[in-house]
Amino acid sequence: MLPLTLVAAEDSLHWGPSLGERKVAVAKGDSILGTLLQARAPEVTWILPDALRRAARRAPGIAPDPDQMGSAILLHRTKQNPEMVPDPLRSELRTLAALAGGGGGRYALVPAGLVFRRPTPPAVLAPGIGTAELTVVLVDVRTGRVGFRTVARGEGADPWTALTRAVKSLTPGLP
Repeated sequence: MLPLTLVAAEDSLHWGPSLGERKVAVAKGDSILGTLLQARAPEVTWILPDALRRAARRAPGIAPDPDQMGSAILLHRTKQNPEMVPDPLRSELRTLAALAGGGGGRYALVPAGLVFRRPTPPAVLAPGIGTAELTVVLVDVRTGRVGFRTVARGEGADPWTALTRAVKSLTPGLP
């Protein structure tokens, strides 16, 4: 699982203080994602962002910095080829997966972006409630093909509750 690189909130939510600095928001988002995905999908061998960062530091000049990869480009489908990850991101994913996964990692879960918005009509929610929209893309790092792309949504009175509910919506049917 790559780290989040894009976290944004509409100004009208006034969640700036709750999110804090970008680095803090990314770390908290990565923590929530990693914790919930490990608990809700234990059959997967998850390699979390901190392990990817360590692998990249062990191979300077070869491995890309996971926090500086252009993964936000996957937030929206590309018009040229919506099924393929464009280079250089494609080759960076392959290199990082090989280094972090001992050569056996085939898929990368890429949180392409986390955006907090005001709920749109007809949703009528209490004041102060916001919606987390987490765009997640599964990439086959060997071929560069997009396996799936989804936007998980969750509502909450603060960004972290909304994100937790969005991640839980990725694994429906579990409490």
